[in-house]
Amino acid sequence: MNLTALPTQLSDNTTTSHDTDTLLAHNLNDNTDAPTSANDKQVAVVSSDQSDTQNNNLLKINPNTIVLAEALTDTTISWRIHNCKISKKTVTQDLPLPFLYHYDSLDDAIKQTHPLTPTLLAQFNTPMTAAEAATLLDISNDLLSSPWHVKVIGSLVVFSEALQLAVRLHWTNTGKETQQIYTKDAEDAMTAAFKDWQFFGRVDVLYKNDKQTLMSIDEQGNTEEPLLTIEASADYQQLLASHALTVIAKLEADKAELPWFDTAILERLE
Repeated sequence: MNLTALPTQLSDNTTTSHDTDTLLAHNLNDNTDAPTSANDKQVAVVSSDQSDTQNNNLLKINPNTIVLAEALTDTTISWRIHNCKISKKTVTQDLPLPFLYHYDSLDDAIKQTHPLTPTLLAQFNTPMTAAEAATLLDISNDLLSSPWHVKVIGSLVVFSEALQLAVRLHWTNTGKETQQIYTKDAEDAMTAAFKDWQFFGRVDVLYKNDKQTLMSIDEQGNTEEPLLTIEASADYQQLLASHALTVIAKLEADKAELPWFDTAILERLE
């Protein structure tokens, strides 16, 4: 599915997430008769290790029910991206790293001329800059490379006017405090960092269609509410953590087939 069929819209204004998402809520049409593929079939998928009780409950789902994770990855639905923005961005070479990281980055020839002594071993986990590590090793600063520390956190809203459904998601390049990347400049570091970005954290749902049931399924069976009905509302509703994990896992598994997410995020980084 190409981006012509599924256009991506980026918000370039500086209003807050709350303001722009409220605007989206008001702008979603109340066209509940629009045809969608999500109500043409029962799309719930059950893993073989789930309980018989949960399986029986899933069999009772109305075929017209929209299942959240399945709908979000349905490439026949015209999903659009709204308010893709960055909330935190760190791109620097100035943060310290444990001495062992600096030592491991050295060429083998330099390691041979500067072997690890008991004094150096004692400093292995001590955070320091590349310049401080060079001083400790008594070598030129030019022999040690300073990696770029990259950490970007952002959010976006993906929405379907036909379904009257909007979902706010969060994304980042790494689950660690920062990602260390050895490149010449910051631009190349950002490019490398976002070759494998990921969704994470909370998931908020805005659903305004009171004519069709929207449901979330906890496929891991980690909650007392494996089947969660999301009521129509004028406000965003935060998913239970286990249901958010199911949505994120499904999005990550199918991300290669959903290029509008990648396009929106990379455009925002530029």
